This record gives sequence, C-alpha cells and structure tokens, in this order.
Amino acid sequence: MSEFVRLETQDGIGTIRLERPPMNALNTQVQEELRAAASAATADPEVRAVIVYGGEKVFAAGADIKEMADMSYVDMAERAADLSSALGAIARIPKPVVAAITGYALGGGCELALACDWRVVAEDAKLGQPEIKLGIIPGAGGTQRLARLVGPARAKDLIMSGRMVDAQEALRIGLADRIAPAAEVYATAVELVRPYLTGPSQALRAAKLAIDGGLEMDLASGLAWESQLFAALFATDDRREGMAAFVEKRKPDFTGR
Repeated sequence: MSEFVRLETQDGIGTIRLERPPMNALNTQVQEELRAAASAATADPEVRAVIVYGGEKVFAAGADIKEMADMSYVDMAERAADLSSALGAIARIPKPVVAAITGYALGGGCELALACDWRVVAEDAKLGQPEIKLGIIPGAGGTQRLARLVGPARAKDLIMSGRMVDAQEALRIGLADRIAPAAEVYATAVELVRPYLTGPSQALRAAKLAIDGGLEMDLASGLAWESQLFAALFATDDRREGMAAFVEKRKPDFTGR
C-alpha cells in the first residue's frame, strides 16, 4: 500500500492524490509512488481520465531538499534518471490528465504539473522553478517541458530567475489553462475532463501519442507517425460506431474497443 500517494477511482475519473503534509514534498518514496499510481491508472480500464491533486492547501512545493542536501554527484547521477522517469510516468498515461493546483506548484511540483495535459490553477496559486536559487536546475523535466509549453525565452526567464508566477501570469503565458477559486479547483478539473469520459478512448490515446510523440520529431517523421496512428484506429469498434452514428445522424455509443 502506498503511504503518500493514492489512486482513487470514481465515475471514470482516477484521482492521483498526494498526501505528504505539510507541503507534499516529492522525496524518493513519493516519486516511486507516483510512478506506481501512473501505472495503475494506465492499466485500469475503469479509469477514463486522471486528475493529479495535492489537496485543498497545496499541490506540491517541490523536491525534498533535506533528502538531497548531502547527496554527491555520484549519488545524484544514479538517481537523476529515476527522478525524471517517475514524473515521466505521469506524462505517459495514455489518457487525458489534468493537474488541479492549489497553493504552490514549485520545483518538482511544477514539473509534476507540466507532466499533465492541462493545468487548472487556483486564483491564489503560485508556480515556478526556483532550483537556480539552490545552485541547480530543474531535473525532472522542467527545462524541457516548460520550454515546449511556453517557449524557450519565457522558460529561460522562469528557470534562470527562479521567480514565481501567479495564476493570471501563468494563464497568460500558457502555463495554466483555467483559473478557479481555490475551493473549486478540483471540481473545475472534473468538468474539464468530463467530456472525455464517454469518448473513444483508443482515439484519445492515439491523439495524445501523436501530439506528444510528434513534438520529438521533425515534421516528416511526425506526419508519418500521425498516419500510422490514424490508420490503426480503423481496426477499432469505436471507429465503426462513430462513423455509423454520423451516417445515421445519432449520438455514438463508444465502448473503448
């Protein structure tokens, strides 16, 4: 049983909930429990969409600095790839994933949010990558995912200054997708993913794979990857149902097959 990270499933939504008071610091145990929760959410057919949530007060205020303070280069060289891949497991969930952010999403917490498809941010939340103030840089995807999301110039501003941004700035630069009162963040995240719960899950998976995978390729390779995924969907029941429903002028009944 996980101590600090739980996967709760209700009405097709899997909530990956962090519970390590007071700030949900992402120590090694939390990182590995996130990996396990991502694997469970991926494997469970009852989970059609995922919300990553730190609770009503804080999303995650970063890595556990006390745990890292005495680590040597050799120590971190052995751990760094696992740190990155633990949050990468969230990014690889082949279903819609939204981060519901209250309080702070800093350092590793911001990187966890970046691993999600969308971010719902509380009106009073603060986001940032303050690692530079510790003499290091983000090491769990921050330099890569943030630059792809907001562009290299803005990513350099945030990472090289270490400053925090509020919800309005996060929305303006594309780091946030929706803003809500803190008490309504989770409910807003539910509303964001609700349309996908009855959607064609294989096509949603393919769309995510095409977009995320294509970002790592040149245009010609990305187009070939898209074509492959597009053609593969013609083997699914949902493709047949979707096209039949269109022809028959009715609402499709997708089964995820």
